[in-house]
Amino acid sequence: MRIWSLHPALLDRQGLTACWREGLLAQAVLAGRTKGYLRHPQLERFRAQPDPLASIGAYLARVADEADARGYSYDRTRIDRPGPAPLMAVTDGQLEHELQHLRAKLAARSPDRLPLAVRAMPHPCFVVEAGGIEGWERVSDGTGATS
Repeated sequence: MRIWSLHPALLDRQGLTACWREGLLAQAVLAGRTKGYLRHPQLERFRAQPDPLASIGAYLARVADEADARGYSYDRTRIDRPGPAPLMAVTDGQLEHELQHLRAKLAARSPDRLPLAVRAMPHPCFVVEAGGIEGWERVSDGTGATS
């Protein structure tokens, strides 16, 4: 599961669609509608919010906004709570980490979108703080192993 901290405008078609689907899966986990992915580390930041379902709903609504801007049609009725939620924190180190990960994906499957991914813009549901890669992120040590 990859729930991007980056702005949805940076994602290619495949990335945006995957973000939508994985966000819906995260919503199902947070709502208790599934038995899988219960301990997925990327859900920690949503669980830490006063209203996790409102936070994932706001996240999904912004992803759907980007889909609308591109002429795609995502079913907003699938969002449990699309209303506003308090902003969540993300570190600048996490954003840079994700930008490099995204750039590698874009280079392989959508090189025409690489010029859009030069700066780590946050998803509208996040406010940027100074810091390194988030503790919940699995980071490769260069050998293929992750921590």
